[in-house]
Amino acid sequence: MPGAGWLADGRPALRRCFAGDAEEFASNYWGSRALFSTAAELSGSFDDLFSLEAADELLSRRGLRTPFLRIAKNGSVVGDSQFTGAGGVGAEIGDQVRDDKVAALFASGHTVVLQALHRTWPPLIDFATQLSADAGHPVQINAYITPAESQGFSAHYDVHDVFVLQIAGEKHWTVHEPVHVDPLRNQPWTDHSQAVAAAARDQQPVVDAVLRPGDSLYVPRGFLHSAKALGGVSAHLTVGLHTMTRYLLVQELAALAADQPELRTALPLGFDPGDPAQVATELDKVVALLTDHLRTASSDDVAARLQRRTWSGNRPAPLPPLAHAASIANLALGTSLRLRPGLRHRLVPGDPVRLHLPDRTISLPKTTVDAVTRACSGEPFTVGDLPALDPADQLVLTRRLLTEGVLVSSTA
Repeated sequence: MPGAGWLADGRPALRRCFAGDAEEFASNYWGSRALFSTAAELSGSFDDLFSLEAADELLSRRGLRTPFLRIAKNGSVVGDSQFTGAGGVGAEIGDQVRDDKVAALFASGHTVVLQALHRTWPPLIDFATQLSADAGHPVQINAYITPAESQGFSAHYDVHDVFVLQIAGEKHWTVHEPVHVDPLRNQPWTDHSQAVAAAARDQQPVVDAVLRPGDSLYVPRGFLHSAKALGGVSAHLTVGLHTMTRYLLVQELAALAADQPELRTALPLGFDPGDPAQVATELDKVVALLTDHLRTASSDDVAARLQRRTWSGNRPAPLPPLAHAASIANLALGTSLRLRPGLRHRLVPGDPVRLHLPDRTISLPKTTVDAVTRACSGEPFTVGDLPALDPADQLVLTRRLLTEGVLVSSTA
C-alpha cells in the first residue's frame, strides 16, 4: 500500500464512507474485514447525495432506460418488458422506463435497483469522480429501494468491494466470512451457491446490524451478505469499488509475453492436447521462456497497459460542451483555469513532453514542461502566471489543453 500518511491529504469522498482512523482502515480493513459505522460516528448524513425524492424524479421525469433500472424480488430479477415501454412521440424507442409499471411492482413488494447512478444523478457523478480519485480504483454506484419487510436478493457475494450508505428507512444486514476468498470478476457467487447458502445458514455473522439513515457498512469482495427492509421503505446506495488486483498484473505480464516470438511459436504438427506427456514437454519449454520474459519485464510497459485498461473505468467530471467552447473562444491573459477534476493523467518530461490521458497521449514542446506541470497540478492558476513561458506561449498552451479537455474554467 502507499506510504504512511497517504490518507491524510483530504480524500473527502473516501473519508465519508467509514468512521475511525483512516490509516487503520487502510491497514486492517481494506479487502479483509467488514466494518459497520454509525451516523453518530460519521458525523453527518448522505442526504446531499441521494433521496427517495431523487429516485422518484429519475423514475418519472428523466427518460430513464434499461439497463439503468433493474427490479427484483426474493432473488429473482423481473424481465425488462414488465416495466418498460415505448417512449412516445419523438422518442422512437421501446425500452423507456414506465413509471406506472414500476409503481405497481414496488407496491407488490419488489425492490427497485437504480444502476450506474454515477452516470445519471449529478451529486453522485461528482461523488464518484472524487471517490475514484481518492481510492485509486474505478467506482460504480447503484441505489436499492426496498418496500417494508421485503428482501430483494438472498445471501450472495460481490466481486468488488462495496460501501453501503443508508439513505432512508431501516435495513437489517448480515455479513458472513467468505466461502471463496477475494473472488475475481469471472468468479461469481453462483459458482459457489450451495456453499454460500450453507454458510449464511450455519455460520455466525461477522456483522449483524440494522442500518439507519447516515450509517455505513463496508463489505469487502467475497464476503457474504443479505439485507431485509424493516418497518418502512428502505433506500441505500451501494458504492462499488472495482478493485485492481495482483492477478491483474499477472494478466498484463502475460499479455506482454505476446511480444516474444518464441512464445508465439506453433505447437508441433499432430500435437495431442489430451496427452499429458506431450503437454509436459511443451510446458517445460514455455515455463523457461516465460521465466526469462518475467525477469526482463519492464514496469513501464506494465504500467502503460494498466493505464489503458483502468483509467477509462471512470469518466472525469462532466464538461459542459457549450460553456467549454465559450471558454476556449474567450481565453485571455488573466483567465483562471484548473485541471479537469477526476482526469487521470501522467506527465513524462522529455523531448517532446508527453501527457498521457485515458484515451490518448498529447505531445508538447520540451520548453512547456514546467508550465504543464503547474497547469496539471490540480490547483487553479491564472493564464499569464505559468512558469518558463512568455504570455503568448501560455495562451497557445492553455488553448491546446482546453481544446483537449484537460483544463476547464476554474469557475465552472
